[in-house]
Amino acid sequence: MSLTMTLTGTGGAQLVPVFGCDCAACRRARLQEGHRRRPCSAAVKFNNAVTLLDAGIPHLMDDWPAGSFQQFLLTHYHMDHVQGLFPLRWGVGATIPVYGPPDESGCDDLFRHPGILDFSHTVEPFVMFELQGLRVTPLPLNHSRLTFGYLLESAHSRVAWLSDTAGLPDKTVKFLLNNPPQAMVIDCSHEPRPETPRNHGDLTTVIALNEVIGCPQVILTHISHQFDVWLMDNPLPAGYEAAYDGMILAME
Repeated sequence: MSLTMTLTGTGGAQLVPVFGCDCAACRRARLQEGHRRRPCSAAVKFNNAVTLLDAGIPHLMDDWPAGSFQQFLLTHYHMDHVQGLFPLRWGVGATIPVYGPPDESGCDDLFRHPGILDFSHTVEPFVMFELQGLRVTPLPLNHSRLTFGYLLESAHSRVAWLSDTAGLPDKTVKFLLNNPPQAMVIDCSHEPRPETPRNHGDLTTVIALNEVIGCPQVILTHISHQFDVWLMDNPLPAGYEAAYDGMILAME
């Protein structure tokens, strides 16, 4: 079976266009739907099972009716990655598993009032588990709260999802060197900066990282409107591409 990842959102918490902003990227996004960016997220399909990777899109349950996916896989509990769960939890029907880091505080009252969501599936760093035959390994990231990326593996495919993060911890880099992904979807919120920003990556940091990791396909996500403005006038290096909402990554 092939592994398919659809990027359902490629923006940060601000989104694109940004409220009140009149920069070139925000003007373009208001005029052209294809340049809008929703909260960073993806849908992963393998063995006819669908895993929703993060849940920050507010109207998520309109896009994914009951029975159309099997579970959620969360990177962390910031609002822009879980806000779609708040109305969905009050649904009726089968319980939906939610896999994610062991963050005891969660987000607001999700843990106290989970509704149909089952938050008991906490995962551990570098401890592989399976979702309908898809092998998933949590990878620690550099963010303002406990956050995991994930290495997703089938018999013939290996994709790394690495958002939200500012660079990568040494142990995560070492793991990726030992388990090299064919494609890497990584946080690159900002245009090139002289120093790595806090919490989110910039292009300089991502390029330096990949000089070590050597991934042949690097897909930049969690993109800000400032980086979109930069991208309008500057090409990316070979092997790098800026993600867009609806982008499909199909691994054979």
